[in-house]
Amino acid sequence: MDTETTLLRIRALNDAVRWFPIGEELYVTRGIADLPWHEQADILARVQAFDAFTEDNDPHGEHDFGSFVYKRLTIFWKIDYYDLLLNNGSRDPSDPALTRRVLTVMLAEEY
Repeated sequence: MDTETTLLRIRALNDAVRWFPIGEELYVTRGIADLPWHEQADILARVQAFDAFTEDNDPHGEHDFGSFVYKRLTIFWKIDYYDLLLNNGSRDPSDPALTRRVLTVMLAEEY
């Protein structure tokens, strides 16, 4: 696969895990978990809908990180690529047969 095709595949897989994290891992940090449930739901909906990717926040074009302000809190979300057992990094993030994606949502101050 050429570099552009690989990048587009990684981007599509990352967007899919934000929209439908079925079969993948979704974590929220203590700061997010301590918020009222309806605020947590609002934040997760904002993560799903996030499309403000720029060269500054997405320099590799993978759609693997985003940030936004929610009620004066800066929220970060990121996607990491692991092997199927979650022991090591993935050898090939463009191959879903080799990669488990982990989406983490956190307060910026927890990063």
